[in-house]
Formats: sequence, structure tokens, C-alpha cells
Amino acid sequence: MATHTLSQDERTPLNETGVFSVATVTVAYNGAHHLECHLAALQRQSHKIQEVIVVDNASSDDTLALLASKFPHVTVIKQSTNGGVGGGFAVGIEYAALQKKYDWIWLFDQDSVPADNALEMLLAGLNCAGGDPGDIAILAPVSEDKKTKMPCPGMLWRDGRIVRVQAKPDDRLTPVDLVISSGSLLRREAVEAVGLPRADFFIDFVDFEHCLRLRHQGFRIAIVRDSHLDHVLGEPTTFKILGRVTRWTDHAPWRCYYIVRNEVFTIWREYPTLRNKTLFLCRWARLVACLFLFGKRKLSCLQMMCRGFLDGRSGKLGIRFHPANS
Repeated sequence: MATHTLSQDERTPLNETGVFSVATVTVAYNGAHHLECHLAALQRQSHKIQEVIVVDNASSDDTLALLASKFPHVTVIKQSTNGGVGGGFAVGIEYAALQKKYDWIWLFDQDSVPADNALEMLLAGLNCAGGDPGDIAILAPVSEDKKTKMPCPGMLWRDGRIVRVQAKPDDRLTPVDLVISSGSLLRREAVEAVGLPRADFFIDFVDFEHCLRLRHQGFRIAIVRDSHLDHVLGEPTTFKILGRVTRWTDHAPWRCYYIVRNEVFTIWREYPTLRNKTLFLCRWARLVACLFLFGKRKLSCLQMMCRGFLDGRSGKLGIRFHPANS
């Protein structure tokens, strides 16, 4: 990977109080049920947050009323249509990083709840980063669904093979290549160097594609052992096949489309080696097998996956299927 070296003038500056300035960006869609708990956790952070930003993706529930009545200090960016996590994060990061110039942007889904010292521990991770801390693009917490006890690990990208990695208990920082967006603390200079998340992905693989761009430019990504996030992962069904535990999450057909399309687009356009393509096809062959074993809408999901593959190959991006219309 290419090496990205920041000059002294490019390094993230401290503000006048001697600490980093931080804004949060939460993407919300019909999130009234979750946002109160999430935003309360942000208010309890032991490290000061300069601005709390919620990007509302055209919610039709009481999201806006909740924000106005209970969280009037929150900056609300109202979207006229649902742009998904891709569009929501792109709009929020553009405002916080490129317009307001905050040093770090802390990203969230509406149902994620950070520990009270999560931000403080993320920033403290810079002290043990080693090398040049200026090339750290993302610091991510240890994420776990507290209800199901399922972890959400970081991942390594090995020429198209995705390897799950848990935070190392003996190391404060665990280097990885890919992390989910929610809970990630993103450096402003990294955004200025590689750009925003892809709004035209709508949903799924948005975070991984952005991480790959950052890594390609030589930025580092790490999980911080002492920072923790409760991140809802749903309730997948667990099966045991030939002695191996397999978890299956049943997705709607429209979601299957984006999952396949966005990864295919990324691999075929940015990493088009035979190895990468072969590993992708093998991985998805296994998922198709699980779909036929455990899926509830087998034919519809398979049809949308095939369409996603074709559209990813031909570069047809954007919001092509919307959950409200599927």
C-alpha cells in the first residue's frame, strides 16, 4: 500500500483548551425508539463533545419531535429523502469535517450506545499508537451486542479474503483494515485526503469501502481495547453443521441487492485480481447455500443478489431499490 505522510502542518491540531475537538454524527431513520438512549449516552461522555449532529433520513415517526423537545441542543440535518447510511454519513461528515473543521468525527447508528468513557479511551489510544500517530485515520471501540453477547470484530483484508479479528486483550490497540462505521472515530485530515463515504452505495459495504480507501493511502485503523460500544446486531439464528456453529441473519431481498452490488463494484473496479474475484465468488457460493438452507425468501433474495452482481459489474449505483417500495 502507498504511504501517506503528513507534514507537521497537516497534523491534527489541538484546540485552545489543549484537547482535540470532536463532533458526533448519528444517522437516524425512524429512530424515535432508540435515539433517547443513544443521545443520553453522548451527553454522559467524560470527554467533551463540541457538537452533536443527527442526520435525519426523512423519518416518518416522532424522531424530529423527540429531538426538538428533549434534545434542543442537537444540530439536526434534515434530509428530504432517505439516503441510507451512505448518504447520511456523507452529508454529516461533510458538514462536521469539511465545513466546521472538527479534529475528529465520531460516527454512529441510531441504536448504538457507547460506554461513558468510550470517547476518552479512543483518544487515549493515540498515546500508544506507535510510529507516527498522525497516520491513524480511525480509532474504533470494541463493539458487542449486549443482548445477544455477539461481538462485532474488526477485520483484515488479505487480497480479497476477509479475516475477522478480535481486540487483543494484552494490547491497547489492535491494527485492522476494516471496521463498521458505528462507533468509529474518524480523523478530519483522513477525510480531506481520501474523500467522503460513498453516498451512491446507499447501504452495506459503505464503511468497508471507505476503510479500504484509507488503507490504500497508507492510513492506519485500530481497535482500542479499553473503549466499548453496545451495538445492536439483531438476533441471527444459530445452527450447528458438521460440528461448526453457523449464524444466519435473514435479510430482506432489497438488502441482499445492496450487499452484493456494493462489494462486487468495489472488487471489480478497485481490486480486480483473479484471486480477489475468486474468493468473492467462493464466499458468496457459501452464502447462497445458507440462503437455501435457512432463508425465508429464497427465490426473491437470490434474484436480487443476481441483479446486484450484474449492476455491480456494470457500475449501476445509486438508490435502485428502496425498503419502503420493496
